[in-house]
Amino acid sequence: MSQINWAVIAPLLVIQGILLIVALIDWAKADNINGPKWMWFFIIVLVNIIGPVLYFIFGRSKD
Repeated sequence: MSQINWAVIAPLLVIQGILLIVALIDWAKADNINGPKWMWFFIIVLVNIIGPVLYFIFGRSKD
């Protein structure tokens, strides 16, 4: 466990952070979201990399 391969983990952490920040900014500015806004907040924050991706695919309104 002491030998963590940071060359693999670091890019994933950076991608997760960028997705989280961009999704939260878009969520905060959006007026029309598919479903309750509070639900999408928890999905974005708590479901790691997949949460922001789900928000961009299903949560954003097409209007």
